[in-house]
Order: sequence, then C-alpha cells, then structure tokens
Amino acid sequence: MIYITSDKERCILLATYLVEHKATVRATAAQFGISKSTVHKDVTHTLRYVNRGLYKEVKEVLDRNKNERHLRGGEATRRKYMAGNQ
Repeated sequence: MIYITSDKERCILLATYLVEHKATVRATAAQFGISKSTVHKDVTHTLRYVNRGLYKEVKEVLDRNKNERHLRGGEATRRKYMAGNQ
C-alpha cells in the first residue's frame, strides 16, 4: 500500500514504474497494492495534465501492451492446459 500526499505524486510514481519496467496496468496495481482502475485513471487521465512527456511514454507502453495482450492470453492458456495434461 502506498501513502502519497497528492494524486499528482501518485500518478507520476505509477507512470514512472510502468515505463521503467514496461509493466502492465495489472502488474503496476499489484506492485503498489491499489486497484487497476486507480492506476489506469492516474496514468491516462490525471497524468495528461501533470506531465505531458511522461504521459506520451506511458501511452506508448499501454499501446504496446494492448497490441500484445492476445499473445499473453494465448500463452497463459497453453500453460494452463500443459500443466493439466501432465
């Protein structure tokens, strides 16, 4: 759980983590112990007005994650069925 004095500080902290680790919103939320909705709102809505440059970097990571999510889902399903057949 994180305790930050302002929403601006929190959105910058979350965005920095997301960009540095090329993480998903879900992974970022788990790391900080907050909801996916909060992370998503902070890095897409609030960050746009707080730090425009960081917002653009986050947008690139989120777009990449969106384009690759079908691959991650397919891999997770494959592992699930491989574990059940052994």
